[in-house]
Amino acid sequence: MKIVSSWLKELVDVDWTPQQFSDDLTMVGLEVESFEDLAATYDKFVIGKVVSCEKHPKADRLTVCRVDVGSEVLQIVCGAPNVAAGQTVPVGLVGATVPHNQHDPDGKPFVLGKVKLRGVDSSGMICSAKELGLGTDGDGIMVLTTDAKPGTPLAVALDRNDVVYEIGI
Repeated sequence: MKIVSSWLKELVDVDWTPQQFSDDLTMVGLEVESFEDLAATYDKFVIGKVVSCEKHPKADRLTVCRVDVGSEVLQIVCGAPNVAAGQTVPVGLVGATVPHNQHDPDGKPFVLGKVKLRGVDSSGMICSAKELGLGTDGDGIMVLTTDAKPGTPLAVALDRNDVVYEIGI
C-alpha cells in the first residue's frame, strides 16, 4: 500500500525526516518496504524565465540564453529548437543531477557542471520533460504554464514535494 506524507500529516502532527518516520512506522508494526522523496529528485532544479535568446556564434543549432533563476540571471547554452524569450522553464543549476540523459542509450543520470559549449560558457540546463522523468517528449524544452516566480524550487511549482511510503500489509 502506498501512502503520501502530506496525507499522513493531516492525521498526525510529526516533523520527522522520511527515514525517521519510516523507522518509527516499522517499530510500531507497519513494515515500510521503501520510501521515495519526490522533492529530492528535483534538488537544485528551479523555475526560470528566459530573458533573451541569441544565436550561438559558433554553432547553427545552439542558442545562447539568459535565464532569470530568481537569485541571478544565468547564461545557458541550449540546443532545443523551441526555446524562446519570455518562456517559463525548468532549469537545472550547476550541481543538479538530471534524472534521465536522453543522449545516453541507457538514459543514465548525470550531474550538471559549468561548461563551455563551442567556446561559450553555460551555467546550467533548460530541461525537457523526458530529461526530468516527467514525460516522453525530448524534442524540445518543457515550457511551463505556472505563475511561480523564478527561483521557486521545481518540486514546489510542480507539487512534487511529497514523500511516498510503500507499506507492506
